[in-house]
Amino acid sequence: MAISVLVADDHPMVRSGLDELFSGTEISVIAVAGNTKDTVAETMACKPDVVLLDVRMNEDSGLDALEEIKQIQPQTPVVILSTYDNPTYVARAHALGASDYITKETSRDNLVRVVAAAANGESPIDIGLLYDIAAILESKKGAGDDVALTNRESQVLRHIALGLSNREIANSLSISIETVKEHVQNILRKIRVSDRTQAAVWAVRRNLV
Repeated sequence: MAISVLVADDHPMVRSGLDELFSGTEISVIAVAGNTKDTVAETMACKPDVVLLDVRMNEDSGLDALEEIKQIQPQTPVVILSTYDNPTYVARAHALGASDYITKETSRDNLVRVVAAAANGESPIDIGLLYDIAAILESKKGAGDDVALTNRESQVLRHIALGLSNREIANSLSISIETVKEHVQNILRKIRVSDRTQAAVWAVRRNLV
């Protein structure tokens, strides 16, 4: 049975490229959109099995479209397909109900797998960026809300959640890279997660960013 997909991306070449990429597979592109407004409208009109959504579309945010779709038509799976693997984008996508999040470097076979899994309600799968996040949240390994972070640790956590590197955090806060590394390790230990993306999810879910 064919899987109908709406492709939302601001680049016409990407839209046509994905249509061609899915040729010969079980996936059929039934509609395209280039901005947030059209994405939501086409989703409501066409009711695709999956929305394949870019995280940034010119001045629009694909995450705004995700949020609106989930409010109006929550049963529609939305897969984020982006150039960016910024922890904040990944974290917000998870918090807003995305089925999965993959980058545009993903292979054709893996992209087909992700879309099929989303259509079948089996997301996220182990090749997407949400897999480890979902696992950590489901296992309840992350800390609760009563974590005692210092003011500096809170600052560093917000910078982590915005996708800044250790060097960028050090420059922003006028501290050494070694000090940043120490803060990062303390933060991960205190909130009981294993990497920066999971830390970003933790921060976003608590409205710290």
